Amino acid sequence: MRPSAASSLLPVNTTLAVLLVLLLLAATGVVALFRLSPDARTHRARQVLLAGVRAALQLAAVSAIIAWVVRSPLATVAFLAVMLGVAVRTAGRRLTTDGSWWVTLWPIGLSVLPVVSVLLLSGLVPPKGIVLIPVTGIFIGGALTATVLSGRRALDELNLRYGEFEAGLAVGLSDRDARLEIARPAASDALLPGLDQTRTVGLVTLPGAFVGMLLGGASPVAAGAVQLFVLVALMAIQAVAVACTVELIARGHLHRPKDHRR
Repeated sequence: MRPSAASSLLPVNTTLAVLLVLLLLAATGVVALFRLSPDARTHRARQVLLAGVRAALQLAAVSAIIAWVVRSPLATVAFLAVMLGVAVRTAGRRLTTDGSWWVTLWPIGLSVLPVVSVLLLSGLVPPKGIVLIPVTGIFIGGALTATVLSGRRALDELNLRYGEFEAGLAVGLSDRDARLEIARPAASDALLPGLDQTRTVGLVTLPGAFVGMLLGGASPVAAGAVQLFVLVALMAIQAVAVACTVELIARGHLHRPKDHRR
């Protein structure tokens, strides 16, 4: 990235630090004031505050080590493995509190790894950490979001409509098919954020990949082509992640301890 372009976007100074603190406190205050939590036990305002602080610490740490990581192929692979592991753990903790959390590896891994492999084999993405890490990070983030949203919607719906699940069993459906009838429509809502982002790109928002390439000196056409590929790839990744998550829930491999699974 050209130094002049980067500094003109957001200069790293005291003003930026103060503004970040104020915005984080504003977000925390609004969540607390309007009680934007699912229940009395969940302190969403505190989660917002801690998420902001944690993001600052993590980005500071990554900024300190990224220059070393991208120079070593082995370090790059290890960094990508850590990214995948954190995503799996995060998705698992959002969906369940028992030992089934690790199965979120399948929707995230099976959706991201084929796309990254094709990019590497086709030569569109060089096997360099400076390129591979951010691209893979975008894809893992998309798969994580789709897995969490689809899993939570499907599991919530199964709990709420357990009587319909039993009715399905009564008319001869298998456990899997009875769960699918309830979980699949609810989980499909997880595709909406990606659809909306793709449909409104260039009209409502200019995503990070597009802006980043422009700041780096690329032409608007090249930046647009890269952003289009990222958006389409994300839709494919999220579709696979949602489908895999629904299948795991339907087969009873991903569940909550209080769910009626049998």
